[in-house]
Amino acid sequence: MLRRILPHLVPLYLLFFVCAHAQENQLPDLIRRVKPSVASIITYDSKGDPLMTGSGFFLRPGQVVTNMHVINGATRADVRTLDGKGKTLKVNGVLKLDEEADLALLSVEDPGDKPRAVEISQAMPDEGERVLVIGNPLRLEGSISDGIVAAVREVPTLGHVVQITAPISSGSSGSPVFNMKGQVIGVVTIKVTNGQNINLALGSPRVTTLTAGPLVDMAQVDLQKNNKSKDEALADWWYKSGLSSLWLGNYDSALDYFKNAVAKNPNRVEAWIEVGFCMVKQGRNTEAIKALQKAIQLRPNSVEAWNKLGDAHYYATQYEEAISAYARAASLRPDLPEAHYNLAMAYLETGDVEAALAQSQVLQTIDPELNKKLMSEFRH
Repeated sequence: MLRRILPHLVPLYLLFFVCAHAQENQLPDLIRRVKPSVASIITYDSKGDPLMTGSGFFLRPGQVVTNMHVINGATRADVRTLDGKGKTLKVNGVLKLDEEADLALLSVEDPGDKPRAVEISQAMPDEGERVLVIGNPLRLEGSISDGIVAAVREVPTLGHVVQITAPISSGSSGSPVFNMKGQVIGVVTIKVTNGQNINLALGSPRVTTLTAGPLVDMAQVDLQKNNKSKDEALADWWYKSGLSSLWLGNYDSALDYFKNAVAKNPNRVEAWIEVGFCMVKQGRNTEAIKALQKAIQLRPNSVEAWNKLGDAHYYATQYEEAISAYARAASLRPDLPEAHYNLAMAYLETGDVEAALAQSQVLQTIDPELNKKLMSEFRH
């Protein structure tokens, strides 16, 4: 019997070995393909002395994305490409800032020698998916590290945060996180050392919202940021501290920060949304509903507020109210997959399978992967 089985097992073993070997050989090719899109960033103070180093990548020709904190306090910066011998490119100024997401879009001299713009993934990666990071840790230009996706967490008003196991060091801020297709799935932003290294990246869909605006000289960026009242600046500090806690999934700490933020600036819609989100996570749905209704009162067409209000009603088992809120979010943003998924789930809770299937048909056209997850709920 063993003699009959062995001839079949050997080809299967060889096939597995060949596939694994082929995957390993593909990695150097992938790195060679995406590395021209990655850059090192060096910033300088008003005296011309080096201030900070970081990483970035070409989102479009002549446009480089990095973390906003990489350019803080700088009066000028250079971008250095990582392929071949590398080229030093002058930064002309800042095209866009996203303070909440800690992102900056820089205008640089376009070398025009090769296509450098990255491909952005609009879908969030799966947990366990393999990723690689190319950046400049400790000024070691073009260093490569790999790992897997450890977790994906939602941060309302911001998108998603991707936790990765790929090693990250100082200087990696702004590095792109690539999947094995060569698509950017995140931007390295935070490294937390607390017994173990927790490396976090902002999900890539937020990056695509960085559209070029008027060119601003780097020396003027800090002046624009400082034109805020004392209360506004303090509210900003509380709010950003809350976001940092939220990145780590620390909802108790985040809620305290966001409460202080709305106390200092009661008109900040995003802070009210975060208060509601954290309360839902704590099971305090009645209080969450009030906070989210406050956000909607301030901004009636806030898709995020309506969607999270639906969550608060859903977890309070108020399914009809949840359907109403989710439907409002879907009407405001018909292309938002999450709204249609949530609406379908609420319909299922009421037993309205036909209405849930109608949402599934919409979802299939805009996010087939999320629709697969929804369809699995029909079989439960």
